[in-house]
Amino acid sequence: MGLTKKSLVIILLCTFNAQSAVALAGNLAVAPSRTTHTTKTPIATGTGGAVATISEEASQAALKILNQGGNAIDATVAAAATLGVTDPFSCGIGGGGFMLIYLAKEKRFISIDHRETAPASVTSNLFIENGQALESDDAISSGRAVGVPGTVRGWDEALKRFGTMQFKQVLAPAIRTAEQGFAITPTFHRLNTGASHKFALYSSSSALYMQNGKALPVGYHFKNPDLAKTYKAIAQGGANVFYRGSIADALLKTVNQPPTVSGAKVRPGFMTQADLLNYEVRLRLPIHSTYRGYDLYALGLPSSGGITVGLALNLLENFDTKKMSRQQVEHLYLEASRLAFADRNAYIGDPEYVDVPLEGLLSKEYSKQRAQQLRLDQAASRSSDALPGDPFPFQNDPSYPLRPGLFASSANPVIKEKKEESKHTTHLTVSDKDGNIVAYTYTIEDWGGNGMVVPGYGFLLNNELTDFDFSAPHPNSPEAGKRPRSSIAPVIAFKDGKPAFTVGSPGGATIITTVLQTLVNHIDLGMNLADALAAPRMSERNNAMTQVEPNFIGGAQATGLARFGHEWNVDKSDAEIGAANAIRFNPDGTVTAISEPARHGIGSALVQKKAH
Repeated sequence: MGLTKKSLVIILLCTFNAQSAVALAGNLAVAPSRTTHTTKTPIATGTGGAVATISEEASQAALKILNQGGNAIDATVAAAATLGVTDPFSCGIGGGGFMLIYLAKEKRFISIDHRETAPASVTSNLFIENGQALESDDAISSGRAVGVPGTVRGWDEALKRFGTMQFKQVLAPAIRTAEQGFAITPTFHRLNTGASHKFALYSSSSALYMQNGKALPVGYHFKNPDLAKTYKAIAQGGANVFYRGSIADALLKTVNQPPTVSGAKVRPGFMTQADLLNYEVRLRLPIHSTYRGYDLYALGLPSSGGITVGLALNLLENFDTKKMSRQQVEHLYLEASRLAFADRNAYIGDPEYVDVPLEGLLSKEYSKQRAQQLRLDQAASRSSDALPGDPFPFQNDPSYPLRPGLFASSANPVIKEKKEESKHTTHLTVSDKDGNIVAYTYTIEDWGGNGMVVPGYGFLLNNELTDFDFSAPHPNSPEAGKRPRSSIAPVIAFKDGKPAFTVGSPGGATIITTVLQTLVNHIDLGMNLADALAAPRMSERNNAMTQVEPNFIGGAQATGLARFGHEWNVDKSDAEIGAANAIRFNPDGTVTAISEPARHGIGSALVQKKAH
């Protein structure tokens, strides 16, 4: 294992002058909201702060904090903690994430990386036994899959540096929701059912989420007093109580001695108290790219999301989409995404362990060269994967290390990982009356994480280490202390020096395509942001077939694109692609919060004051 000099940079702060940003043309025609506190709606327009999440309780928690005088950072933590109660199968304090923040007064962007890390015991053979990679289900439902959780440290860092409130205030709504409970929705039941095969392995998980061997039924009044107890401890004692003491002891015992039911066998982990105590948040530079007059700010490494979105948009910018039909634009979107994923899969990993050619990948000159492979009239053959390009000549630093034994090139492609990245995460976005913006995606990876509820504390553990590539050598192969490559990709867009919109989504590797397609829909195809977010999704990730949602099959888009040679695939186990949330900053000074109109049971958008 070799650390680069980048590992010496613990905290990277960057200042972007928002006056240098350029921005969004046209008005977003979104009708004013009729939301009340008892009616869930995916669109709300008004003034002051705004919030969009997938959960009514979480959106209400954020709005409550905003109304109490908290800022967007305070409200984000409140919403995220509540999502840990209402959407526990996709997020929670047993996982990690990335928070992208715009500080309006300072005109500055910062990202808070609280991605999980590999314990010190991890080697490149983490998921290899007898020379073979473990089956995906065996790897996921194991103690080996658990990364050191970063969420609580991330929330603490956000509040202390950029918030105005303390844990005691922002965790109060989540504590109340966990104690008072709520009626299980069809979406909660569906996700619970999908994870029941894992929950059935563990006594603590089956006790919380199952009844008579089955997932809790729709309408069941669900409470989580153990999670309320955990939140209360954090509210009283701060982040340290999660990383040492009784909670930490219970967490470690769960990882290393899984609470299996009689007869169940799973592989234990090897996490230590030192792993928990040594966990550190990273404050990092977000990446900045431009697209057709917009300035886009997104997450950098170790997330691949913002980089892959930026790379694909750079490819598209070589074509005049205004002169094209919708089908031609969508064809190019799919082809650009395919090439961008080839580069993502080959080069991106934790920057503290590998030298990623970031400058080259995001170079406009590199995109001009790479775009020559895109045909306007025909999809590239899917009989073999697209090979990565060679971004190294586009690095300005002539001393940049070349590592042909590790990095891929057209002559030396990295073996493509065969497993699919899990699609189960949550995204939320919040703005406040002062213009601060937060786009936050956090996760426990698979639906229900690794399936283990920490006994007595009510939260699920992550299986984030399965985001590593199982084969080595690879920029994303497992190493001690390393952060797995992520696909998290929230974007904050500026134009004419002012915020234009923000958008993000859950969905594993489909996060990238959801965000990318929403941007193409909005900027290139001229859809208002609500329609851009709601449109049927296509996810091309350098696979033999393009994944689409069921309502796309048989429509005019599918038929037209098929003439270019595109072929479609629907994931029958999880047909929805993403569950996005967005905020649009309107020219008249109002804000429009936008969530999913149908996916994930309809999202919840709220504003402080309604427009009339």
